[in-house]
Amino acid sequence: MKSNNKTLGILAGMGPRSTTPFLEQVLDECQRQYNAVLDEEFPKIIIYSLPTPFYLDREIDHDLMQKTIIEGLKKLEENGVHSIAMPCNSAHIYIDHLQQAIDTKLFNIIEQTVNQLPTDKTNVTLFATKTTFDSTLYQQEILTKGHTFVFESHWQTRLNDIISGIKKDKNNPHNLLLWEALLQEVKAKTSCIIIACTDLNVVMQHSNVDAHFVDSSLALAKAFIQDYVDN
Repeated sequence: MKSNNKTLGILAGMGPRSTTPFLEQVLDECQRQYNAVLDEEFPKIIIYSLPTPFYLDREIDHDLMQKTIIEGLKKLEENGVHSIAMPCNSAHIYIDHLQQAIDTKLFNIIEQTVNQLPTDKTNVTLFATKTTFDSTLYQQEILTKGHTFVFESHWQTRLNDIISGIKKDKNNPHNLLLWEALLQEVKAKTSCIIIACTDLNVVMQHSNVDAHFVDSSLALAKAFIQDYVDN
């Protein structure tokens, strides 16, 4: 199958280290879903790596954040993209306003992720930034699907340390040590872990701890390319 005439848009850079892993997942999905091999068989993709005023250690100016993201989405739309994937869970707290600001289809990472949960009812937890966690968007969807949500407050403190460490130095081995120690505790109390912070892919792909993950960025990549194939 040759690449069709549609151009895909990716609004990335939130955080900057998450852009490359997501692009790899998109390209992997092209190979998995329609056996893309030759260069001409992959989609045309415009990637906008957008720096945003997001902070782990202080309050976010939500008006400024939303305005910044909308400007990024409109830049992609001006370039005629068919659809947009935004591999940042925290940005999805504004998803309704973001979609209203553009005419182009914007994929919802939360909906796509929850759709990947096991069909059997189980204990589910959430690894995300505090901004995403406090929005309760994931928790509501998890409960709607009939699962039990499990979380202990000190897990968030440890997640914040890991995410902050990745942003400062993604190759620091201490990040992986913190990650694996957290996993050992969490997997004893839950059956499924939603990875709802794309920065965490940096440590997740190098971990030796066996756990059942539902990766939000992978769920988004799957839906993004499925829509490209279907249309």
